[in-house]
Amino acid sequence: MITLTGVELLSGAVPASTAVAAAAAALFLLIRRRRRWWMATGGAFLAAALLAAGTGWVLVHAAGVSAQELPLPVTVWMGLAYWAVLLAGLNLAGSSRRRRILAPVAMTALILVAALQVNIYYAAYRTLGDMTGASTAAIGALPQAARAVPRTMPGPASGPKTGPVASTWVKPPGLPAAGTISSVQIPGIVSGFAARPGYVYLPPAYQAPSRPAMPVLVLVAGQPGSPADWITAGGVATTMDAFAAAHEGLAPVVVIPDVNGSAPGNTMCMDSKIANAGTYLATDVPAWIKTTLRVDPVPARWAVGGFSFGGTCALQMAALHPDIYPSAIDLSGEAEPALGPDRSATIAQAFGGNTAAFDAVSPLKVLAAGHYSHSRIYLAAGAQDGTFSGYQARTADAAAKAGMSVRTALVPGQGHSWEIPRQTMGPALDWLAPALGLSR
Repeated sequence: MITLTGVELLSGAVPASTAVAAAAAALFLLIRRRRRWWMATGGAFLAAALLAAGTGWVLVHAAGVSAQELPLPVTVWMGLAYWAVLLAGLNLAGSSRRRRILAPVAMTALILVAALQVNIYYAAYRTLGDMTGASTAAIGALPQAARAVPRTMPGPASGPKTGPVASTWVKPPGLPAAGTISSVQIPGIVSGFAARPGYVYLPPAYQAPSRPAMPVLVLVAGQPGSPADWITAGGVATTMDAFAAAHEGLAPVVVIPDVNGSAPGNTMCMDSKIANAGTYLATDVPAWIKTTLRVDPVPARWAVGGFSFGGTCALQMAALHPDIYPSAIDLSGEAEPALGPDRSATIAQAFGGNTAAFDAVSPLKVLAAGHYSHSRIYLAAGAQDGTFSGYQARTADAAAKAGMSVRTALVPGQGHSWEIPRQTMGPALDWLAPALGLSR
């Protein structure tokens, strides 16, 4: 039985039915027997195009909602929504009572289909529950049993330094097929950063009576967004459970911290005048993991990953902190962190105009000055995402020149969408599995 919160938004009945309703609504608003009607609708079309372009400019350059220009398909759908409003207004003037009632209904249908299409482009909300927060509302806090080390295992929570888990692991009978997800609050003890709650995925092997020390994968979401996006849009549990099913219950412990502090926030994942997000992710988060969970403390078996802003963040950590995160998964990330398209404005806001200070933590410049023979990075982007696939090419080239082991992938038919993590996280894990100690 499908509940209302489980209604699919990316495919199926909802997008199809709203598209049909929107087509009927557009015809209703467009077809009129009036002199100069088509001139008026043409003017509305031009006005809607200008409004959409202006809104995109404000969102990126003034409000800082995104560091990149909005994709053309998103701008087009925004334009349709504006056109619907303008057409509805034209339909109200000198019309029958019936048309005055139906015009706002038709306008709403067009706005709804535009919003759904923008969501489909980004694949941000897969269900109504994802949109309302119901999908993650029931996730509870990390149980004390998951924090504590069983008495049969001596030593601190992180366990002794052992070999790769796959070399000694024997799957016990009755092991659960699925991992668990819990919410956590990771304090910014050193950085002073005030983070929102994050999440932890614990694989099936973590639930064994004799819990092994597991490798670690830290994941960062996009911006704007929240850690919950990895659970809903990113489908991290499904991906990790599938990996565990193919590896006798083994998968990394996945920690999803918040590095922005709010949905529209942008710390650029670095220490600056905005926040000490770099220290939070490089110091506070690893310290919390090692003292709270049973994990492998060997740095070689730790990785960091992310999508969009999170991909850039993963690149930064791999470049600046290879001793902590020698493996990285950069999915649709930028070549360097940004608050907007204007690099000088980013430097002015975050570093008081000190370009040298920004360059000292800009990942590609850091890579160019170092050698990373023990590091590896997996990069992926949408084949139709010209901007971010271009960033991928630059990053891959810089990483290879710095000595990193590099693997790249382009996803056919995709733009800047959460479909990228859904389709590439599995292959990325397969490629990193030997380094993480998850395969022999």
